[in-house]
Amino acid sequence: MLTSDRANQQLEMYRLTRLLGESGSSAVYLGEHLGLHIPVAIKVLSGRFTRSDQEKFLAQAHILSQLEHPHIVHIYDFGIEKGTPFLVMSYAPHGNLRQRHPRGSRVPLESIVSYVKQVASALHYVHYHKLIHRDIKPHNMLLGPRGEILLSDFGIAVTSHSIDVNLPGMPDFEGTVLYSAPEQLQGKPRRSSDQYALGIVVYEWLSGGWPFHGSFSEVARQHISDPPPSLKEKGIDIAPAVEEVVLKALAKDPPRRFSTVNEFARALEQASRAGLALSVQAIPRRQFMSPLPFAVKAPNVSESRATTDPTSAVPSHLV
Repeated sequence: MLTSDRANQQLEMYRLTRLLGESGSSAVYLGEHLGLHIPVAIKVLSGRFTRSDQEKFLAQAHILSQLEHPHIVHIYDFGIEKGTPFLVMSYAPHGNLRQRHPRGSRVPLESIVSYVKQVASALHYVHYHKLIHRDIKPHNMLLGPRGEILLSDFGIAVTSHSIDVNLPGMPDFEGTVLYSAPEQLQGKPRRSSDQYALGIVVYEWLSGGWPFHGSFSEVARQHISDPPPSLKEKGIDIAPAVEEVVLKALAKDPPRRFSTVNEFARALEQASRAGLALSVQAIPRRQFMSPLPFAVKAPNVSESRATTDPTSAVPSHLV
């Protein structure tokens, strides 16, 4: 964690008003532009940065500031003040999906499909621009002013100048181990690594837990070597088609996953619709159980006479 709270301090044209959250490498503040008086989120990085680090940060921040998508947090500004890098971003007032669905929560499939479609749309755009996010998890899915999902925290995103290649000089691993693809854990992330991470998120939302548990090294080994436990075997009532889609996104071998993250989202939506249709068909029709299925009509007076008077049954011309 950071050792000092910078609330009420100023960074260039921005005042930091309140700490929103922090990690070991950064803190995010609610801030305000001193001239425009608009609320913004300001991410302040911590640590010591060499000139090379600062140049790398500025280059990366410039790339990220060019991203324009309805489901991506927009970067308005960035800079370095007294050796401290910072990013100025759009403010998401309703927190993130980890706060909406705390650890252990199970999320309705309809909501999962909606979330995945929005995140996949953002990731498809990111991948089109030859970027890999590398840290897909509920914490980085913010809730915008209208409840829309805003993908955030591209702090460890990397540029891929060709499709799905190993990047020279790539660190052994950066990201969150619980959601990381096998190839990312081995220092070889690619675009489908983000799809794998989104698949882990879906698995967690469906089951209420991650597929793999243990220490960092134990979870990493399981991601690389072990198949995820079947949702059916965990007692989760889910259509087989839905589980099949999730497990395909979690394939160990990247080429066995969906060709794009948008294809994953479409397949999940289609499987959820098919599963809903099957569940509706499986509902038995209600059987009529009454011993008297039709109401008994009370006889009127004339009908009563017709049934009690023996002459009533004789034709009139014979009486």
